[in-house]
Amino acid sequence: MKYLLLICTDDSVTIDDPAELDAQAWVDEMDARGARLMGDRVRPAEDVTTVRVREGSLLLTDGPFADSKEHMAGFDVIDCADLDEAVEIASRHPMARFGMVEVWPFWTE
Repeated sequence: MKYLLLICTDDSVTIDDPAELDAQAWVDEMDARGARLMGDRVRPAEDVTTVRVREGSLLLTDGPFADSKEHMAGFDVIDCADLDEAVEIASRHPMARFGMVEVWPFWTE
């Protein structure tokens, strides 16, 4: 089953050693397991544009939808047997210790 991992940072968390956020070892491990299909970092929240169309009018908002100290920093798409494996994979991501990782199952018919 495929899952989207939303890798979220928390600006209120103080990190003593920025090297602890380096996800390369996690990426290498998940690639070697064949679990990670793709992933990438995204630009900071100040570069986000939220798009809505209401009653035929285009509404643009600078920044993400939610005004929060937490915001998406990247994503990964993984393929694994079940939610338990997806949670295990997400829990190993460095950002799980300093921010959060949301595990979203893909829609299947």
